[in-house]
Amino acid sequence: MQTLEDKLKSVKDSGTDYYGKRLYSELEFAIELSKAKSGKYDDLIDKAMDYSVAEVSKTGSISEEICSHAENMLFQVAKEAKRYRVICAAHAHIDMNWMWRWDETAAVALDTFRTMLNLMDEYPDFKFSQSQASVYRIMEDYDPDMLSEVKKRIDEGKWEVTASTWVECDKNMPNGESLSRQLLYTKKYLSKLLGIDPNSLKIDFEPDTFGHSVNIPEILSDGGVKYYYHCRGYEGYNIYRWTAPSGKSVIAYHEPYGYNSDINPSMFLFVPEFCRNYNINTALKVYGVGDHGGGPTRRDIERIIDMNKWPVFPRIEFGTFHEYFNYLDNSGADFPEVKGELNFVFTGCYTTQSRIKAGNRITEAVLNEAEAFSALSSLYTGFKYRNGSFSKAWEDVLFNQFHDIIPGSGIIDTREYAMGNYQRALAIANSEKSKALRNIANLIDTREYADPDIDIKETTSEGAGVGFGVSDFKISQCDRGKGTKRVFTVFNPADIDREENVEITVWDWQGNIESIIFMDSYGNIVPHMLLKNGFDYYWGHSYIKILLEVKVPSYGYSTYVMDGGGREIEVPRSEYPRVEKEDNFILENSRVKIVFDKNNASIRSFIDKKSGEEMIDAAKPSGIFRLIEEDTDKQMTAWIVGRYMNITNLNRDVRIKNISYPSGNLRQGIHYEIPFRNSYLKVDAYLDDNSTALKYDVECRWLEVGENGVCIPQLNFIMPVNYKVASYVYDVPFGTIERQPMDMDVPAGNFALAKRSERGKKAVMLVTNNKYGFRGFENSIAVTLIRSSYDPDPYPELGVHKFSFEIQLADGTSRRALIDSSYCFNHPMSTLPVGVHGGKLKKINGFVSLEEGNVAVSAIKVPEGEPSSESDVKNRLIMRIYETEGKNGNAVFKFYSEPKRAYFMDINENIIETDSTIEIMGEKVKFDIKPYSIANICIEF
Repeated sequence: MQTLEDKLKSVKDSGTDYYGKRLYSELEFAIELSKAKSGKYDDLIDKAMDYSVAEVSKTGSISEEICSHAENMLFQVAKEAKRYRVICAAHAHIDMNWMWRWDETAAVALDTFRTMLNLMDEYPDFKFSQSQASVYRIMEDYDPDMLSEVKKRIDEGKWEVTASTWVECDKNMPNGESLSRQLLYTKKYLSKLLGIDPNSLKIDFEPDTFGHSVNIPEILSDGGVKYYYHCRGYEGYNIYRWTAPSGKSVIAYHEPYGYNSDINPSMFLFVPEFCRNYNINTALKVYGVGDHGGGPTRRDIERIIDMNKWPVFPRIEFGTFHEYFNYLDNSGADFPEVKGELNFVFTGCYTTQSRIKAGNRITEAVLNEAEAFSALSSLYTGFKYRNGSFSKAWEDVLFNQFHDIIPGSGIIDTREYAMGNYQRALAIANSEKSKALRNIANLIDTREYADPDIDIKETTSEGAGVGFGVSDFKISQCDRGKGTKRVFTVFNPADIDREENVEITVWDWQGNIESIIFMDSYGNIVPHMLLKNGFDYYWGHSYIKILLEVKVPSYGYSTYVMDGGGREIEVPRSEYPRVEKEDNFILENSRVKIVFDKNNASIRSFIDKKSGEEMIDAAKPSGIFRLIEEDTDKQMTAWIVGRYMNITNLNRDVRIKNISYPSGNLRQGIHYEIPFRNSYLKVDAYLDDNSTALKYDVECRWLEVGENGVCIPQLNFIMPVNYKVASYVYDVPFGTIERQPMDMDVPAGNFALAKRSERGKKAVMLVTNNKYGFRGFENSIAVTLIRSSYDPDPYPELGVHKFSFEIQLADGTSRRALIDSSYCFNHPMSTLPVGVHGGKLKKINGFVSLEEGNVAVSAIKVPEGEPSSESDVKNRLIMRIYETEGKNGNAVFKFYSEPKRAYFMDINENIIETDSTIEIMGEKVKFDIKPYSIANICIEF
């Protein structure tokens, strides 16, 4: 006896003519519909099948008459079929610079949009959806006439804007502030450009993004985005409510089939079962040629029009993503809830093209500091805050966060364009930061440090050092002082007071190096240390570098004066050896003792002196660099980390060049070098006084190349620990996440902590300055430093790389403390050589301080559009903060002057009403904040 499937095959074999395909497709759909209805229509379908098979056996094909008769036999099924509806949403997935240059991206976008507009002229019911503010910027810049046509179609409801982010961005590596700016600048830009309501941009359209961090629903909700469309990173429900740890949620649609497709009848077979599973009657079908743009074709449109007329088929309509999500939101269906991150996919993308990733981390950091100090300088010194400049810088950074750029899955042209974007953004950020700091410093009263004996005609230091330090992403160390008394202002961009060592650059010093002293603003002698004996030279000037122990309040500055009239100090110098001593490579201060192996510079011991506990596993090589050969069998080497085939301990061929124990022990260090294969490592490992952090500054000349069938070379650093790791804590956008040990790379913003089950004991934490791929497994922490994938870019990493990281002992019970520590490592304090002048500001000052609360500050800025002549309110700051511990509580911030008013905003800087309270208490602002949530506070002065 033939089954329905057997009979269906006979109909399919009847030919490829129109009515044969139509009837076959309708019968296919009828079978799926009947399955969803527990076989309710099987008998009707069977009879229609028998008739069709019999007619085919007579005529050899399906005629219009045969098709129509069979459809009539399925009249009851047809009625049921038309209860289902499919919204067909047309779009063109346009990858930003994936396998091509920027000029080709622009051409792809404009060509695609012209096709869509032409099709709209011919098909009045056709609708098209397009995401990404970046493509509208292309239209504005390169074809503004087309833009007016698009605006007309938007007004008609034919062109849907699905952009709530600047690009379809990565959701793991950009920090929380970047993800907020994706929303802020997109809504601001598109609402003005297209004349649309910013609140209408409710969809985060991320079809190809490689994983989704845990706090995305919180960020989206705070930015007025209700819906999330994605394809990767999750294998569960297709429609669900994705909930953040804060409790905020979005309705998420996990694409079941793919976002780049044409229209064909088979794509509608899923509808009955899909609708039954989610208790709805409407499904979504996304169509259009994509990646390199293109969009829907004429054939797609004609098929939708035609298939909508088929009796035994669902209603098929041209529609939009907003239409579908609005339907889901109002359907009354109870969608399942999903909590947690939606990861992992394409783990190689946490490391590949490491220069792009370094550019992202560094530019985010400089913009953070530039905005904060520009805002504070604007408030307290009258400095002009340049919102327009910051917007331009952010646009470049946000563009580079596209899901094929920052992940490194592009080609050399991709990288070169991205690095140019970073340079433009850094030029703005560094210039604005430097001006803001200089403006503050110029208002500090330093007249008491004047040198009355100086002969100014013979000075050369003023103006020395132009641009010095910028190559290391610092502000320029151009000197403004002269004589033997020099004044320096040290700025702290963190929300905590800091006491640590900073590097000071002194230009064209004419005094006695051995008699230098430093004093703080109270006249106290401050410890310092020469980092090198003698002078270095830079473009016609000489300089010395000095390490200085400083104390600087949060979001503030401290003033230090250098004088040449002090007692002589011991200067490091080379001496002819009189006795030979045993090699003993130990770095030790009051808090930790670290012993290096004298043969290979691995770490043999790392002791917490307070508890006496040994922190590393002496049975395993610790603190070592490894050359790993990854298997290439999985291909897609930019995207996928291969199986580890061979692991070589690079510390076996170490050349230890120097170990430094200077007087005062402000910093002790060891320098070693490792030649391997075609490459070379230069490593400076050092320990500062009163710190538990062993810091590494590394320069690597990397000339390793991946090859298909051979291996993917990877440079890696690993630190085993001497305790049972219960789990690993990583930082993610606007918070942290705890993950179980996994033998695979996972993403983190800055750090990984090997958490232990015992409370109150120190744990080992690894913090990086520009790396994102970590592996916590078998009681160790590893970080992937460089990996030479070979496709699509065959040579993504050749060249000289510089990076830093630190191993520190941390209290794993406070997530805020981990975030603060990581922030300080990635945001070293800025030093500024200044002149002698009068001013209204004190020599030491903090503009903002956190007095109470488990919160971290993400940004301090001036509201968009300010200052301007149209603004009714001057002297406003926005602070974006987030709760770190998962507890209800209050946050209290103290300001340099008394606020007049404070209120809550959303990410888009709209004033909002909440059930949280906020009050002003003199110089303080107090408000309550919910667990794991974001708060945007606007303060008026």
